[in-house]
Amino acid sequence: MNKKWGLSAAALLLTAAVILPGCAKKEEPKEALTSAAAKATAMKSYEMKSKVVINDLTIDTGTNEADASTGQILSMLKNAELTIDGVYQAEPMQTELTTVLNLKGDMAMSFTVPMVMSGQKLYVKVPSIPFLPIPETIVNKFVEVDLKKLAEEQGTEFNPAQMDAQKVQKLSNEVMNTLLGEYDEAKYFNNIKPKDAGLPEGVDAKQVVQFQVTNDNVKEALTILVNNALPKIMDILSKDEYKDLLQVDPADLAKAKEELQSSEARAEFDKSLADLNKYLTINQFHLNTAVNKDDYPVYQDMLMDIKVNDPEKGENVTLSMNASNQYSKINEKQTFKIGIPQGDDVITLEELQQQFGGMGTSTY
Repeated sequence: MNKKWGLSAAALLLTAAVILPGCAKKEEPKEALTSAAAKATAMKSYEMKSKVVINDLTIDTGTNEADASTGQILSMLKNAELTIDGVYQAEPMQTELTTVLNLKGDMAMSFTVPMVMSGQKLYVKVPSIPFLPIPETIVNKFVEVDLKKLAEEQGTEFNPAQMDAQKVQKLSNEVMNTLLGEYDEAKYFNNIKPKDAGLPEGVDAKQVVQFQVTNDNVKEALTILVNNALPKIMDILSKDEYKDLLQVDPADLAKAKEELQSSEARAEFDKSLADLNKYLTINQFHLNTAVNKDDYPVYQDMLMDIKVNDPEKGENVTLSMNASNQYSKINEKQTFKIGIPQGDDVITLEELQQQFGGMGTSTY
């Protein structure tokens, strides 16, 4: 079961890995996406809106008792919505994110978590969450996290390179170019007309590129990912320029690459892949990337409708979800609605810890 579910997880990794900006010139689809990865590094500031909606989530374990225990949780997650509204600027570094989670079903609830990051400080607003015993004295207060101090207390050294958004974009650029280079344009990419892409009001797109995985090409797509793309991506992650950013030992990556390319791993992968159609069904998956006249990404949306099952154990999982990401005011002067929390609106981690009797540090 683990190997089969692992392969299905790899399929999701493949689909998630291609979420990247597109390019506004009317280029061939694959060329547009490749050049877009480089264009993204020019985004020094922007507003963003992200949304994830779970249309359906069903887990059938084949055991009535187990199904009953998970049914209540699943009823809350079905039609659940997660939205993130944010503002980012590189110089001086400042980011605001407001996360809203809306749960539906018999135990419907909603809560909002605003966050601010500036320099080495992170501020997280304490939400009011039903059924959780959060003291009223700290609800709506911002918990200040000094990342440098926290690192020192944990016996490590704060590394500003981990906050380098430009380097993150450069890394993403290299990874995307490598990944896209392995896939055949005719099988996986195509242009769609902006008027047919279901773009939200206010999004002016010059070109929309679609990446699609179907039951017909999923086996080949996974083979390309595991055998061709992943080893090359591991080489990129091992570069010295990304060592501080990723905090990953190159020796560990080298070992992982060796294991991935071993004859035993290849044989096991091929064996699992041969039976893929028995436990993975892609009803629908596509990812659309829209760009504006200035060649910047303005909107991305993904539709995923899959079913994963283990016929031997009678276990089935159905997942249907939509996700979207929208950018605006790219490279413009940004307006921060929250600002840097100050004064009585701020509490320290130590104060939070006192309120929760030692649980505060682990909470955040």
